[in-house]
Amino acid sequence: AIALAMDSSTMTSIANDYAYQQVFSKPLRALGRRGDALFAISTSGNSGNVIEAIQVAHELGVRVVALTGNGGGKIAGLLRAQDVHVCVPHQRTIRIQEVHLLCLHCLCDAIDTLLFPR
Repeated sequence: AIALAMDSSTMTSIANDYAYQQVFSKPLRALGRRGDALFAISTSGNSGNVIEAIQVAHELGVRVVALTGNGGGKIAGLLRAQDVHVCVPHQRTIRIQEVHLLCLHCLCDAIDTLLFPR
């Protein structure tokens, strides 16, 4: 797993020299391969940089798992049948993020169970 936003040097150079909208899509274009999965999180479902990353993921044959809220925003309309969409049906950011955090913990637990069965 690679967090596309963890390399501050790459992130700031992309934001400064290209556009902040490309901070996820540029590294994904370089690193993503068919069969990979992009985990995309946007509370509103309207984050331009996440939307662009999803579009690049589809170009590359990368599946998308999207966590959104409040109806899914623009992201809901971009997702394909093979993608997974977890949309929290709430309008308050903090409530949406609390459920997203629970989903992330459940995902980590599932991965641990698969990789390291008891």
